[in-house]
Amino acid sequence: MRSRVWCGTAATVLGLLAAGCGGGKGVEDKGTGKAAAGGHPVTVTDCTGAATTFAAAPERIVTSNASGLELLLRLGAGDKVVGTGFPPGKGTLPGALDARAQQVEVLSRTVVPKEKLLGSGADLYLDTFASMGGMGGGMGDAPTEEEFKAAGITHMYLKSTACAAMGRGPSTDLSAVEADITSLGAVTGTRAKARELVAGMRKQVDAVRKAVGGTPEDARPTYFFFDYDAGTGQPTAVCNRQVANAVITLAGARNVFADCDGDFKQVSWEDVVSRNPDWIQLGVRNRGSEAANEKAFDEARRWLEGNAATKGLKAVKDGRFLRIGSERTTIPGVENAAVVRQIAGTIHPGRVK
Repeated sequence: MRSRVWCGTAATVLGLLAAGCGGGKGVEDKGTGKAAAGGHPVTVTDCTGAATTFAAAPERIVTSNASGLELLLRLGAGDKVVGTGFPPGKGTLPGALDARAQQVEVLSRTVVPKEKLLGSGADLYLDTFASMGGMGGGMGDAPTEEEFKAAGITHMYLKSTACAAMGRGPSTDLSAVEADITSLGAVTGTRAKARELVAGMRKQVDAVRKAVGGTPEDARPTYFFFDYDAGTGQPTAVCNRQVANAVITLAGARNVFADCDGDFKQVSWEDVVSRNPDWIQLGVRNRGSEAANEKAFDEARRWLEGNAATKGLKAVKDGRFLRIGSERTTIPGVENAAVVRQIAGTIHPGRVK
């Protein structure tokens, strides 16, 4: 249920209020990250400050897409996921995570239909798409909050995506992703694992920040994320509220479309040419194998080199391409930090290993 909760202090930046408003921690199994006992009730907040209290950890979770699914899998709560929309492609996630992801029931290849979601038996729906706080409806024919309540489903948003739709300003760091991990860790009783994941992300990003964070804006190379799979007729740019903008910024580069206010936007090749990026990321989606991925990267590069509008770009003429998959860059998650380091190590080779 959703209510305003004021326990003497405001919600923290991570969106997690003290458990039961009294700071209860529960006992955790350090090996698995799962709560051995206690830890609830837990109260989390959304982008508007509205609070949701979980009296116990959810047992049946439906995720709207691969972003929420991956976070739950990494937290060790994947056994609670009973269905997902927009499933990750085979090979998108590493090792055992991929195998586990492929076992989750696919309720829809796109947005989960309203009737299927309400009849799924879920007690938690982890939503990536819907806007909040009067900013408009979500993707597709989304259930109302009254319908969620009638079906016994708690509706929780991922801050790293939902908050971006609320006009909270450009995404320049990974704090919203960390907030999601921390909140989900508390909700699912996997706080220890959440702390471990956040610490690992911060270690990577802090190392890059120390090396290149002080680079003046005009000394940072310009960077274009080429979303090859979104179509080449009219390019799709990642704008300043997309997590990719934070990844690019933290890596010590300048997103050439950082002045675009939103997450994604179709632009023109004339727009790209006028910004003439120093580096281009060949953002192709995972094909399921390393060989297939390399083939797709090659195709994206050849297209840029052969297209009349793009072959004269500085990055294309100098062969300054980065082969980094779309999902790791544009889907909020643990891998974002690794991509920060990968980009920084490529465009600042003398400063970042």
